[in-house]
Amino acid sequence: MLTGHLELGEGVHGAPSQQPTVVFAHEGGQAVIQIQPPKVLALVKGETLLKKGSTASCGVWDIFPAGPYTPHLQVYCDLETDGGGWTVIQRRMDGSVNFNRPWDQYKKGFGNLDGEYWLGLDNIVLLTMRNKNELRVDMEDWEGNKVYAQYTSFSVDAESLGYTLNLGSFINGGAGDSLSSQDGRKFSTYDKDQDASNTNCAKMYAGGFWYDDCYHANPNGEYGKGKADGIEWYHFRGYDYSLKSISMKIRPVTVNRADRLWYRLY
Repeated sequence: MLTGHLELGEGVHGAPSQQPTVVFAHEGGQAVIQIQPPKVLALVKGETLLKKGSTASCGVWDIFPAGPYTPHLQVYCDLETDGGGWTVIQRRMDGSVNFNRPWDQYKKGFGNLDGEYWLGLDNIVLLTMRNKNELRVDMEDWEGNKVYAQYTSFSVDAESLGYTLNLGSFINGGAGDSLSSQDGRKFSTYDKDQDASNTNCAKMYAGGFWYDDCYHANPNGEYGKGKADGIEWYHFRGYDYSLKSISMKIRPVTVNRADRLWYRLY
């Protein structure tokens, strides 16, 4: 068992002057984190708190994707799926948020972190630029079938390069591979067409995404049961079947611990 002190920045959401102690232990080969004393605002280097077995729970977290003493970003973290450690970058579940939005909103992000949202392209770039990340896409149809698709690496280039999508190898979790055909494509919205089609795919299918000509995957399409050209993953339920839910989440495969700080109020 190891112990160490967490570094708290002055003036960061009322960070206390008392330096807490973090206790690192291992149970079943997984890192277990305890913060002593409790109820402090803890900044933790790397993704340590997001490991399976952590005392933390799923929900909204604040992180510093650009490093310490920079503007914080609120994200929804999944600490349960496949060992946890996932940052959710996109989620559809009930149709409460309109995803047919212009470039500027896809760039900055929109929605409700406890419900449907898009994290924002600039934020996704920050989260994937320093460390290698994997991508998992979880989805469910209206009959209750749950499957996923996973990719061994995921990153998004800067805006100057069109927010180009970069994917690694596919791992099948029952959904089939509907995203690799859109690998290497720039992001498109109805007011900024960068797809490989003669038509405007984002305008035609009512959502921003990495369109090719036009898609096998359209997670940001219109929501609704029985809706044609909605939220689709072709290799799972084909075209003209809009899914009940879908979420995209990323997790570091390798971490440079100095690169990212996480914090949460306990």
